[in-house]
Amino acid sequence: MTETTEKPEKAKRPQQVYTLLVEVGRSANDGLPKGSTGAGLLCYASGVDEAEAVRETVAILKQAEMAPLDVTGYGTLEEREKAGDEIDAAEKELMQRALDENSVVVAQMTPFYDAKA
Repeated sequence: MTETTEKPEKAKRPQQVYTLLVEVGRSANDGLPKGSTGAGLLCYASGVDEAEAVRETVAILKQAEMAPLDVTGYGTLEEREKAGDEIDAAEKELMQRALDENSVVVAQMTPFYDAKA
């Protein structure tokens, strides 16, 4: 007679949406404006934790032929509100979209230009 040991089911951690600011450099087909040296992308990304949201965001940007250089996390909606950030309805809507679609939403792109130009 063989004994089977069942693994206890892990409690599934809920997805949350994290606000990330991603700095990207230039690459061949990145779609950034001509003459820019890179850009800052404001993203809302879903994940069970911030590390997962960052990994998914970087992976998606690389698939889009962008060159992520640095990621700064600003936390979840609740964390940002607790810190005193004012978050408007449009921003909350984009965060909900990221959660509903289990995706990354790029909410804003700000190109960087060389100060000498």
